[in-house]
Amino acid sequence: MAELGLKSRPGWTSRLPSGLAAFVTNGKGMVGVIILLALILTALFAPLLTSYDPNRRAGKPHVQPGYEHVLGTTRMGKDVFTQLVYGGRVSLAVGMGAGLAAAMIGLALGISAGYFGGRTDDIITFFVNVVLVLPGLPLIIVIATMVETAGPMVIGLVLALTGWGWAARTIRTQTLALRAREFVLSAELMGEKKWRIILIEIFPNMLSFVMGGLVLGTIAAILAEAALEFIGLGDPNAVTWGTMLYWGQKNLALQSGAWWEIWPPCIAIMLTGAALVLINFAVDEITNPQLKASRKIGRIRRFLSRRGRSADVF
Repeated sequence: MAELGLKSRPGWTSRLPSGLAAFVTNGKGMVGVIILLALILTALFAPLLTSYDPNRRAGKPHVQPGYEHVLGTTRMGKDVFTQLVYGGRVSLAVGMGAGLAAAMIGLALGISAGYFGGRTDDIITFFVNVVLVLPGLPLIIVIATMVETAGPMVIGLVLALTGWGWAARTIRTQTLALRAREFVLSAELMGEKKWRIILIEIFPNMLSFVMGGLVLGTIAAILAEAALEFIGLGDPNAVTWGTMLYWGQKNLALQSGAWWEIWPPCIAIMLTGAALVLINFAVDEITNPQLKASRKIGRIRRFLSRRGRSADVF
């Protein structure tokens, strides 16, 4: 590799752990992190970015975006930018909280089923199949209608309890494959404790699957929360990206030409999903040997192509 001129120069990343250094130098991952951090920081520092109250009237109805109101106002005269940054607090918290909880439940059950096997595997697999057979969003809608006012916390809890099935099945399959590997069998023959084998030998090889489950769970939770709020099953008084869409369609924003009432929350949801997918791609490239090898081959081909063009010039 050094002969091809592809050896990286030592820099500040050389002082980082190998995994973190690989992530920092991954373009997809850093773009995703920057987008996600921008959304999170905007939501956290919402009071510093706007002086308006998201629940109070801030101007005339349907004022177009301008200097005083960056993203305009709603039909009720509320500032759209204020609702967007404050709504991000709830939507991101619900989505990431539900996604993380679902990923952790799937991780615990998947590893337990795959590693311990026997009756433990049978019981967990039964519940996983039940969760996977039940339709996700309709089940969430039914549960939400049983609650008098399904606030963001209730929606997040329901999403966490219904969204772990695919993660559990994927991790169980991978655990079964890893359990037959030589390094796991060697650890068992050496008398290592089971919890240590799971944490030290198996879990590190699950990172890409856990990250994939977390990303998909978070995206699904944000979309489901927005969908439930959009169809009116959430708390209409809560300020979230979903309730912004709910009030926008209820007030016929697009029909009246007030596109700024609908598009900002849609773009925020899409940016969140794109950022998480990019981070997941980066983790896959770092932890998956096949993707890592194909990426390295791609760099070699690009280098040789540039070198060939330079030779043609001379």
